[in-house]
Amino acid sequence: MTLFSRLKEEIAVVFDRDPAARNTWEVITCYPGFHAMLLHRFGHMLWNAGFKWLGRAVSHFGRWLTGIEIHPGATIGRRFFIDHGMGVVIGETAQIGDDCTLYHGVTLGGTSWNKGKRHPTLKDGVVIGAGAKVLGPISVGAHAKIGSNAVVVKDVPDNATAIGIPARVIEAQGDNGRFAAYAVGRDENDPLTRVIGELITHTGETDKRIAELQAELDRLKGERGNRAA
Repeated sequence: MTLFSRLKEEIAVVFDRDPAARNTWEVITCYPGFHAMLLHRFGHMLWNAGFKWLGRAVSHFGRWLTGIEIHPGATIGRRFFIDHGMGVVIGETAQIGDDCTLYHGVTLGGTSWNKGKRHPTLKDGVVIGAGAKVLGPISVGAHAKIGSNAVVVKDVPDNATAIGIPARVIEAQGDNGRFAAYAVGRDENDPLTRVIGELITHTGETDKRIAELQAELDRLKGERGNRAA
């Protein structure tokens, strides 16, 4: 794939996933996610060629320009899109597949100071909502969605939606490839909330039965007292 073709593909992604994009000139000049990806592609090339300091310098410049910090060692696939972008952090050993989307404030971070694989792997088509943290050498399955502000520390299956702190899977069916802005799934009912609600309902019903039994006992005691009198 030629450099020009790759550039066209990066621009087309913005139009596919951001309805606010109006024209190519606006994307080229005003989209920090686009700028961050161009700089990362260059910095990653330098890093792999053994020019580690130059790669880090390009990454540092990209952070200063866009507010998006991507380590030059991170591996990122095609048609990657960062919307808004401010505060995004992607660690050195992160691996991101094709057609993934990140919103502002997302962290793909490590949980260890040890060398080696310590950052997440995102498979193809993952969407991560604003403010979410995906931590450690875990895997997020293909076309999975991570809700805004979730903290993910365990693997997420393919086609699942995970929300909460720590994140819990609330949906495990596919959505026919439909893009989901901010990683909003079809069913946002948290299973823990549903269980708590059912327990509260059951407790209320139990209290009602106890009250009815107590009333019946009081009535029987009253009848026995009347007969004794």
